[in-house]
Amino acid sequence: MKDFLNAARLLLLDLASTLFFLVVYLLTHNTILAVGLGITLGLAQIGIQLIRRQPIHVMEWLSLVLIIAAGIATLLTHDPRFVLIKPSVIYAIVGGVMCKPGWLNRYLPDIARAVVPDVATIVGFAWAGLMFVSAAVNAFVALTCSLETWALTMPIYGIVSKVVVFVAGFAAIRLTAQRRIRAMPAPERDALLVAVGRKAA
Repeated sequence: MKDFLNAARLLLLDLASTLFFLVVYLLTHNTILAVGLGITLGLAQIGIQLIRRQPIHVMEWLSLVLIIAAGIATLLTHDPRFVLIKPSVIYAIVGGVMCKPGWLNRYLPDIARAVVPDVATIVGFAWAGLMFVSAAVNAFVALTCSLETWALTMPIYGIVSKVVVFVAGFAAIRLTAQRRIRAMPAPERDALLVAVGRKAA
């Protein structure tokens, strides 16, 4: 769970410069200021990690490149929607990574990996699907709606959709694991529990 929440935190950090750009733009209606501060935040995030000698992941570099590219496109066209497309690119890339079967296993306890790897794979694909849908929804809202609508809609959609998939996936994995463990013959169940560091019944 800790690793999974850490991954979610990194995704939010990747989107921070976009959200910061949007807040500044909505408050000031100054494209140059909003783009400049959004890019500055992206550079600061990378700079802080370099100073702390922390590893910088590919997605973080990509996030920085995207905010710079989107910022330049916004300045050249005077259309702030270019910055709002950045989350769609990130969602699509994350969705592609999540298409790899078993990516969710590293976030599961040993007993779940032993008992319900098939369910975890399905849940992993559900997360990938959510990322692709989120990319499409974000692009649609960014291109067809006002910035104010995007600012109101996308954070709510982002939080609610991820909570729904997280809760549904957690419940599916947990309930299926409990059912399968109860259905095992007692010796097999006890051996499994001991193998994963749990007390045998």
